[in-house]
This record gives sequence, structure tokens and C-alpha cells, in this order.
Amino acid sequence: MTTFRYTAIGPGGERLAGVMEAATADEVIARLQRQGSLPVRAEPAGQGRRWSGWLTLDLGARRGLRKQDVADLIRELATMLTAGQDLDRALRYMQETAPARVRPTVTGLRDAVRDGAPLSVAMGRYPASFPAMHVGLVRAGEAGGNLGPTLARLADLLDRQRALASTITSAMIYPIVLLIAMVGAVTLLLTEVLPQFVPMFEQSGVALPASTQFLIDAGNLVQADGLPMLLGLLVMLLLARAALRQDAVRLVVDRLLLRLPMIGGLTREVLAARFSRVLGTLLLNGVALIPALGIVRDAMGNRAGRAAVESASLAARGGGALSPELEATGIFPPRTIHLLRLGEETAQLGAMALRAADIHENSTRLATQRLTALLVPAITILMGIAVGGIVASLMTAMLSLNDLASG
Repeated sequence: MTTFRYTAIGPGGERLAGVMEAATADEVIARLQRQGSLPVRAEPAGQGRRWSGWLTLDLGARRGLRKQDVADLIRELATMLTAGQDLDRALRYMQETAPARVRPTVTGLRDAVRDGAPLSVAMGRYPASFPAMHVGLVRAGEAGGNLGPTLARLADLLDRQRALASTITSAMIYPIVLLIAMVGAVTLLLTEVLPQFVPMFEQSGVALPASTQFLIDAGNLVQADGLPMLLGLLVMLLLARAALRQDAVRLVVDRLLLRLPMIGGLTREVLAARFSRVLGTLLLNGVALIPALGIVRDAMGNRAGRAAVESASLAARGGGALSPELEATGIFPPRTIHLLRLGEETAQLGAMALRAADIHENSTRLATQRLTALLVPAITILMGIAVGGIVASLMTAMLSLNDLASG
């Protein structure tokens, strides 16, 4: 008998982790399924803790594959399985054609499958690349005998999530670059341009306007203490990052984020899209509601959203409806609640969740475009005011010198 570490989603949606003695990992999975749990991974207790694991230097597997690599791998595997290829032949072809950074993971998957493990168990051995949602969907597809279509749906889900994230990231690039340019222009004026006029001001002995003196002092401060200030800012960012790892602090920050003007509304749309897309995909692929909610909860990046899903999961365990509890949390937009309620009433919760996901993804794109349309001119105007203010202050001081000379 071997001791195995396992992770699963319990019948009540809670995450289960522990050890179990069994002959094989498949036996562990079978026991968990008989208990009503959704197994995520099962591996020998000593795996990953031996010194040999550090000597393999398989750094790619430790960090996990990039999301793009995972989506491409799953899409290609789904295409070959749907075309009638068996799993071993499909993995062998991918092993021969995969990029170097992906090949070790594909090799590990194929070795596990050839040893008799299901694909879901093999994927569970690479949690950095294949999270619980991936493993749960694949296991449901294996149980239903439709692994190919299930992988295709998972690939669609990953493509949509990546496209949505790319839309937001791409839209924010220009405002961020513009903001950096503004800070750089102001810093250059304060530290390089303005100091050129300081000796002339000092020789005149005239009292400078308050705005000009303030800018000179600010430039001196940046020149003298700029590096310590930058290091201090870096330390503060590192401390803030460490604080955000604490659940209590992260929960407060995430709740505050949802209340911010404009950004809060965009965040709600993103959360609603993610929640609806993952939940609908899981339900339509045969995962029961309670385990599906457990997986969705772990997929929510926002702690306030995670708490809302947990609250809804508790209500569902007690036999209650999902939509009223989600509505009471005030996290998700009313359209999400309406479509989920309609899905519960018509026994089409999965389909309605996907419909809600489509709507919220479109709303996220529109909200991102509006936010960008406001940020770009706002930063441009702010940059003009800052640069114009510095130039105007400098001209005022110059005019005062001319008045003194003419007098």
C-alpha cells in the first residue's frame, strides 16, 4: 500500500485535502467519487518532496506553463480527439511537435497516461499549469465519455478569458504610457531646465514669486533625495504586496475596489463574466452545482467575489436557490441575478450562465473603451496643466527680472 496526497471538492463545495493509503491513485480517486467528492489530484505523498525533484532542473514545470501554452495544448488535443485519434497517439504527436518549454509537461502527461492514469489525474500532477477547474472539467468529460468535446469547451473558455484580459490590458497600455511620459516631462523640467535659470535669479537678488520658489525647492528635493525616495517607494510597494497576501487585508482592499467610481463598475462586470463563464461551462459538462461552485470560488480573483460565491454555496447546500443569495451580497450586477434566476426556474442554469457571460464580456469591453476614452484626455489635460504651470511660473519670474532691469 502507498500513501497518497489528494485534493478534492467535497459534496458541500468545500476544498478537501488529506492523505489516503491505497494501491494506486485510481483507487484513491474511486473512493473519493464514492464519497460524493470531485477529485482534483492524487499523487504519492513523497512526490515533489525528494531531493531528486530539485535535481531535475525542470523549472518550466515548477513555474507552470503560460496560459497561452495551456490553451494551445488543450485546443490541439481536443482537435485530435474529436477527429478520432486515441489519447496516446494524440499526446505522442504533441510531444514531437510541442515547443521546448511545453514538451516536458506533455511528456509527463503521456507517461502518466501510458501507465494507466486518466488524463485528469495526469493533469492534476501539474497544478501550476492545470488548476482545479481544468482537472474538474476533464474528469467530468472522462466520466461522460465525451473527452474531446469537453476539451474543446475548455479551450473556448480559456480563449475567452484570455481575450477579455487582453482587451483590458491593451486598453490600459496607452494611458499608462501617457502617464509615465507626463511624470518624465515634469521631472525633466524640474531637474534639468529650471536649474539653468537659478543662478540668474540668485544674482538678481529679487524675491521670486511663490510658485517659482516652490518649483525650485521641489527640483532641489528631487535632485538631492530622488534615489532614496524611489527606494522608499519600492519598499512601500513590497510591503503593500506582502500585506495583500493576508486574506483580511485583501478582502478589505477588494471590497474598496468595488466601490470606486467607474473602476468598481468595470470590476463587477469582470467578476460577473468570470463567474458566469466558469459556472456555465462546468454545469454543461456534467459537474454538479455544489462542486462547481467550489471550483468557481477558487477561480474568483477578487476576495469579495469569492466570499459571495461561498455564501451562495452555503445556501445551495441547504437546498436554497443560488440567485437570491448572490443578489443579497450586492457584488454582481442585476442582469446576472436575473438570468441566473431564469435559469433556475427553467432548469437551464448552465445555459443561462453562459448567456450572462456573453453579455458581461461585451459590457466589459464597452466599459473599458469608455474608461480609456476618459483617461486619455484627462491625463493629456493634466500633463498640459503641469507643464504649462511650470513654464508660466518661469516666465513670471523672468518678467519680474525684466521689470527690475527696466526700472
